[in-house]
Amino acid sequence: MPADSEPAPPREGRCPRCGKRFAYASVKAHKPFPFCSPKCRNVDLGLWFREEYKISSPLQPGSNEDEEDPPEGDFDDGTGR
Repeated sequence: MPADSEPAPPREGRCPRCGKRFAYASVKAHKPFPFCSPKCRNVDLGLWFREEYKISSPLQPGSNEDEEDPPEGDFDDGTGR
């Protein structure tokens, strides 16, 4: 009997929201992964929507020194001014 036909042993994860340990057979089969439950997944999503999590901090002037300054002169911004 090939080893591929045997079911994989359950894996164990820890929910990033509540810290609870949970068992799962595969990421695909455990719909709320990496969370333990749909409730924890939805609570986390709500925190993103309320902007309580952020990817990065706001850009500071001069923080990207590789960027070139825009050319000076006539510039049409499309406003007709």
